[in-house]
Amino acid sequence: MENKTLKEFTELSASKDPVPGGGGVSALVGSLAASLGEMVTNLTIGKKKYLEYTVELEDTRKELDLLRSNLLDCINKDAEAFEPLAAAYALPKDTEGYQETMEQCLRTATDSPFLILKYATRIIELDERLAVIGSKIAVSDAATSVMLAHGVLYGAYVNILVNTSLMKDRDYAEKRNDEAVKLLDEYSVMALNIYDDICKRLTD
Repeated sequence: MENKTLKEFTELSASKDPVPGGGGVSALVGSLAASLGEMVTNLTIGKKKYLEYTVELEDTRKELDLLRSNLLDCINKDAEAFEPLAAAYALPKDTEGYQETMEQCLRTATDSPFLILKYATRIIELDERLAVIGSKIAVSDAATSVMLAHGVLYGAYVNILVNTSLMKDRDYAEKRNDEAVKLLDEYSVMALNIYDDICKRLTD
C-alpha cells in the first residue's frame, strides 16, 4: 500500500474499497507531519545562528526520519488488520468460536491506530522544540507539521473507538479508550498551543 503513488492512494481511498480508510490515511498524514519536521531540521543544521543546537537537531532529524518510516509502515499494518476483521464479520454468528474470533480481531484492529496516535504525540513533542530552535524561515513548516499531527490524533482516536465500541469485553475496551483519550486530551491542547504561539510570533 505504501508504495502506491499519491494518485493511486487517493483514488483507492475515494473508492468503495475499505482500505485505505481513516486509519491508513491518518498514518499517511502523520508521515507527512514527520517529514515537515525533518525538513525544519535540514533547513537549520549548519546555520551559524543555530550551531549550538547541532547535536540536538541531528538527533531530532534521525528520530523524525524513523517516525516518518514507521508511520508509512502503519498504512500496511492498518490494512492487514482489517482483513481478518472483515472475514470475521462475514461469518455466521452461530459459527463455533465466533465471539472469541471477533474479539481478537477487534483488539488487533485497535493496535495500529493506537500506534499511530502515539507516533503523532511524539511528532508534536519534537515540533514544540523545533518551534524554538528551528530556523525562522521554516517556522511555518513546524506549524503545519504540528497541525497535521493534531489531525492525526483525532483520526487515530476515532478509529480506536469504532472497534472498541463493538467489543464485548468492556473492561479491555474502556482501558484502551482511557489510554487513548488521555493522550488525545493532552496532546491536542499542546499542538494548538504550539501553533498559536508560532502564529503570534509571525504577527507581532
